[in-house]
Amino acid sequence: MTLAFAAPPAVTVPIANSDRLFPVRRIYCVGRNYAEHVKEMGNDPKGTPIFFQKPADALVLDGRFPYPAGSNDVHHEIELVVALGPGGKIFGHAVGLDMTRRDLQAAAKAGGRPWEAAKSFDFSAPIAAITPSAAAMTGGAITLDVNGTRRQSADLADMIWNVDEIVAELSKLFTLAAGDLIFTGTPAGVGPVQRGDRLRGDIAGLPPLDVRIV
Repeated sequence: MTLAFAAPPAVTVPIANSDRLFPVRRIYCVGRNYAEHVKEMGNDPKGTPIFFQKPADALVLDGRFPYPAGSNDVHHEIELVVALGPGGKIFGHAVGLDMTRRDLQAAAKAGGRPWEAAKSFDFSAPIAAITPSAAAMTGGAITLDVNGTRRQSADLADMIWNVDEIVAELSKLFTLAAGDLIFTGTPAGVGPVQRGDRLRGDIAGLPPLDVRIV
């Protein structure tokens, strides 16, 4: 079989303290998974998880987030990312950002339309190196600073649905496989970013994520 043109390069994420790379298959995201964030967005924290996806090539590995066109209100959302290995089992965890065109999301919600333009755009998923661990993270501080000022602060134990529950619910809807990433939702304190801002995301026990808005 001959390809009509060159295939796009494989999407991979570095593995902490290793020269190996994690090959990415799909990116799943969880909405409304911290009660205080759900409330700040004007929603009810009760109910089942909300899932959406981002394309694999939305990942940002070089720490540079280009401010996207079509929006004047782009928000940061710090998240724990779960990486799945063979058999859909937990391979490890990383710090990630679910960057969001909040104005486009608000318009989509008001019109009952899908969120792709708000959530799944180019460069919308900055991520740090993955730390291998077969055990699901159940607690630990999660924070996001913008230009040295704390914006988001919570504990992973505050998640409405923990990692194991998220994986179980997702597996009812999709066939999970090695290479899948799951962004597990963001705590309260989301807010806008501007060109020139410097973001630092931290989760206890994981390599930090440093991002500059360009």
